[in-house]
Amino acid sequence: MLRGLSDSEQIQKLLRREKALASFGIFAFREPDLQVILERAARVCAECLDVPFSKICRYRSAENDLLVVAGQGWKDGVVGYAISVADQTSPQGLAFETGEPQFCPNIAEANTYTLPAFYPDHRIISTADVLVAAEAGPAFGVLEVDSQVIDVFDEDDIGFLTCFANVLAEAVATADRAQVLQRTIAQMASLIQEKETLSQELKHRVRNSLHLVYGLLTAELEVEHDKPSILALRSIALRVMGLAEVFEHLLGTGMSRVINFGDYVSALCYNLPALYDQDHIKLVCAVVPVQLSLDVSTSVGIIITELVNNAYLHAFPNDIGEISVKLQGDAARMVLTISDNGVGFVEIETPRRGMNLVRRLVQQVNGTLTLRSDHGSTWTMEADGLMSAA
Repeated sequence: MLRGLSDSEQIQKLLRREKALASFGIFAFREPDLQVILERAARVCAECLDVPFSKICRYRSAENDLLVVAGQGWKDGVVGYAISVADQTSPQGLAFETGEPQFCPNIAEANTYTLPAFYPDHRIISTADVLVAAEAGPAFGVLEVDSQVIDVFDEDDIGFLTCFANVLAEAVATADRAQVLQRTIAQMASLIQEKETLSQELKHRVRNSLHLVYGLLTAELEVEHDKPSILALRSIALRVMGLAEVFEHLLGTGMSRVINFGDYVSALCYNLPALYDQDHIKLVCAVVPVQLSLDVSTSVGIIITELVNNAYLHAFPNDIGEISVKLQGDAARMVLTISDNGVGFVEIETPRRGMNLVRRLVQQVNGTLTLRSDHGSTWTMEADGLMSAA
């Protein structure tokens, strides 16, 4: 409403509107809540045009009507409730149907309109309506400002409202896309959580089953058997325990295929002595924390159990000595050392099945294995890029 103002006053008012429009645009494109955007838009429009009333109507295709979803200055029962048919029987319906801005200087004299009751209840006389529609997609609805003064709006007001409605339309479209994205993310999060729960349940069941098998094997070791049977049972028990420890360390990690291998090795070293009736053979462990994949951890874990088992069985004829497991480096380059102070390792013509398995697993993780056998045995495995190995 710039009529009756001096040139200086008109310029100041135009600048104020431009500033309000820019400020609203910055706010609207950052605000994720569509209702907050609409309420701010209604307030800013009323303030910029110096009128007591404004409203934003949303088109509902199923009902073919326009529902007031935000507004400024209205009594209770208008915002969220008042409805106009989306046709030429109301100012906002005409603006929506034609897509053209509409302003009515005296709505009481416009005999073509069938107005909702809230217009006379608020003594509305002048109205101005513009379409709220983004460049793509269906129109959102209509932006309307209302006054109790006759012939209060002019072309400058319509121009401002049109610019404002265009900014509002893009902000609405952005907010709608953000809400769709949020719903999609929420659905994905729900699916992931469901899979995490199933993953945890599966790990628990596998872990418990492995512990059950391990318990049965260790119980069988306490029964009197010949030496070959004991060796076979212990070999199976070692591998079952190694797998059980893998799943023990996977618990609580969701669907991750990575575990703390240092903690896993420490757990192995803690549990291994229980398989041997050798109180005077000491097993010590020194490890660094390193994250390795499930496949690599399983392979290297079996390597450790086989070499420690070999030391327990063959390194100490007097059943007295010490075995050391040492883990250094990281996933880029890891060095594993298993040593003992026993009689030393001597390769025989018929290789032990356990050593054949060790060598295959070392190749599987792209590692190298060396042996130094003087004053005991020292096995050293070195491997690069273990996260992607196996």
